[in-house]
Amino acid sequence: MGYFRKTIEQMAGYTSGFQPKIDNVVKLNTNENPWPCSPKVLEAIGNLTAEHLQKYPEAMGDRFRMAAAVVLSIESKNIICTNGGDDLLTICFRAFCDANRPVAFSEPTYSLYPVLANLQGCEAIEIERDENGSLDELAKIDAAMTIVCNPNAPTGDFIPVEKLATLAGQLSGVLLIDEAYVDFAEDDAIWLIANFDNVILLRSMSKGYSLAGIRFGYGISDVELIDGLMKVKDSYNVDAMAIAAATAAIQDQPHLKMNVEKIKAERRRLVDELRSMGFEVANSETNFVLAASIKKSAKAVYELLVERNIFVRYFPLPGLEDKLRITIGTPQQNDKLLAALKEIII
Repeated sequence: MGYFRKTIEQMAGYTSGFQPKIDNVVKLNTNENPWPCSPKVLEAIGNLTAEHLQKYPEAMGDRFRMAAAVVLSIESKNIICTNGGDDLLTICFRAFCDANRPVAFSEPTYSLYPVLANLQGCEAIEIERDENGSLDELAKIDAAMTIVCNPNAPTGDFIPVEKLATLAGQLSGVLLIDEAYVDFAEDDAIWLIANFDNVILLRSMSKGYSLAGIRFGYGISDVELIDGLMKVKDSYNVDAMAIAAATAAIQDQPHLKMNVEKIKAERRRLVDELRSMGFEVANSETNFVLAASIKKSAKAVYELLVERNIFVRYFPLPGLEDKLRITIGTPQQNDKLLAALKEIII
């Protein structure tokens, strides 16, 4: 057709997880939280009036910023609200990267990073992920923006924050730490914000807070970086309903902690059961596990699960061809998965 930029015509684009159109399925393929969000979220949405929808929302999402600042023990000026974590990624690529300013990250990781690099026309320097969690090669590259997903998707492992601090001190560019899954980890990197002016944390309300359908995320950083990112974001990038929902969710920390503990308990059980069946499963600090299929090809296991209306994620990518990423479900969902796997693996 010739209408699109050459880059757009040639690129594949991001592939979202499959969304089944039928009922009565076991959906463990897109890392959604299987437990409902806080009842206070539904109350907050229900309290919205027609006037709230008639008018533009808060341009900066200040109601959420102030609530999150109290919970996180930081200043509201250190927070930027975004339309999901992906919006923050897009903003950062637009702010820091171009044809002369590359991005660097290790693979395998979140597959949106190279897509956004293509869109921005910047070089993506991809290196193999060090199994021991070393960040030395990323430090040597010293790109305009370095991304570390921590805990990492799809591997589920966690790099100690002290290593991230060392990396931040070695870089002349920005270090973006993608903490989309940090609610399920034993530590986080928020203390780096007070010590480094080049660190940005990405946080999501989709995973721990069960708000994937709302599309709300936020970034935490030094005030000067936040002010710069505010110039790049869309004028009203978060809507009134999302602000109300996210604010109510982050204020209900007991509900978050209750759901997180349920997922951690099921994660431990699922890992033990999968290992007993012969899968190789790495320790995870997320709401999913990455399981290597030893007795039968991962693709075959995936397809046989689909036949039973059980959906997990299979990535036909280098280093992942023998693995399945499985979201932690409810006990009932996990029981159905395990029962099906016992039939398939025999």
